[in-house]
Amino acid sequence: MAFTLLEPLPVPLEGALARLRGHLGALGQVVVAYSGGVDSALVAALALEQLGDQALAITGVSPALAPHLRQEAASQAAWLGIRHLEIATAELDDPAYASNPADRCYACKRELHGRLAPIAAAAGGAPVLDGVNLDDLGDHRPGIRAAKERGVLSPLVEAGIDKAGVRQLSRALGLPWWDKPAQPCLSSRMAYGDPITAARLQRVGQAEAWLRVWGVGEVRVRSQGQTARIEVPAVQLNAVLDQLGAPDQRQAVVEAFLKLGFTAVSLDLEGLVSGKLNRELAAGP
Repeated sequence: MAFTLLEPLPVPLEGALARLRGHLGALGQVVVAYSGGVDSALVAALALEQLGDQALAITGVSPALAPHLRQEAASQAAWLGIRHLEIATAELDDPAYASNPADRCYACKRELHGRLAPIAAAAGGAPVLDGVNLDDLGDHRPGIRAAKERGVLSPLVEAGIDKAGVRQLSRALGLPWWDKPAQPCLSSRMAYGDPITAARLQRVGQAEAWLRVWGVGEVRVRSQGQTARIEVPAVQLNAVLDQLGAPDQRQAVVEAFLKLGFTAVSLDLEGLVSGKLNRELAAGP
């Protein structure tokens, strides 16, 4: 298969796309660490384009992966037609993850790539690819170090593509999820040092699922001890506040969260900010 451009690209981005295609085509066969996010989905799509059945997408599944994201990853892979496997990961069994230190993501990616490595080896020594883009290199991403230790390749970085470029390329190539919001794992809802358990992850996932049914699309439920703090994009705050202005609506939210095991629930007036908990790292002790 081949993806044709549905809209023109700026010359630099067109060049980056050519580099990405050439790099992927030269690899022969690959295993893509595929979460279903817009970054790894672009890598998977172009790996399929260049390598056909020699491209395999693998999704790590654990309690930290929200059920709806697991379903979306599977449906996107089916839409592409790429071979797709799910494997169970056990990062929660690792105290370096479950204790939720600042480098928690290192333990997560170490677990994931430790399980991908033998699969790649059995596929004839295929390299493992991830969806890291240029912007990720400037953020707090301990998982990148774990990937590098395993020899994982980051083709988007090698082609010089940032997050905006990923979205523009995905749209131009006709990938219907090009504007899909970032959806980090459920563990990112816990403040560093606040232990992670399967039960707490499930509670957060259920709270966010309830809010999506209630009509809130992009949302985070930050779990601080037994307290829930709801974050929605700033542009949606007024609409959510209007909903909560009705006593029966507000009470419905409170009752739903109390039934899930939270003892209190609040709405963050700043709005959703990706990586907000990383401020704790900058603030220090």
